[in-house]
Amino acid sequence: MLLNRIHHIAIICTNYAVSKDFYVNKLGLTIIGETYREGRDSYKLDLAVNGTYQIELFSFPEPPARPSRPEAAGLRHLAFEVSDLDATVQDLNTKNIETEPIRVDEFTGRRFTFFQDPDGLPLELYEI
Repeated sequence: MLLNRIHHIAIICTNYAVSKDFYVNKLGLTIIGETYREGRDSYKLDLAVNGTYQIELFSFPEPPARPSRPEAAGLRHLAFEVSDLDATVQDLNTKNIETEPIRVDEFTGRRFTFFQDPDGLPLELYEI
């Protein structure tokens, strides 16, 4: 078996309009396609990260809450690679998106920080 790369990451949101605004207007992801699925009363928004990776943003009526703290088993967070962590943090902060203090990865020496999407999903910025 040979896995080529991650094809997409699916995120389920509780408020489609708020999350669409967050991922598109605040984080700057590009819309590839948007579909309303009447039978599921659900939106599916396909997003590109710098033209490379794809995130699928879904809305469903009344999805159950996702435990974030304490950290639950399963997928922990989504990390975005950035070249200038300070500038990215400053940009997020000007958009009223709070970030945690910048830390240094003890194994790689790289700097990183966390913030959250509108539903509390942990998002990481990792400087290369």
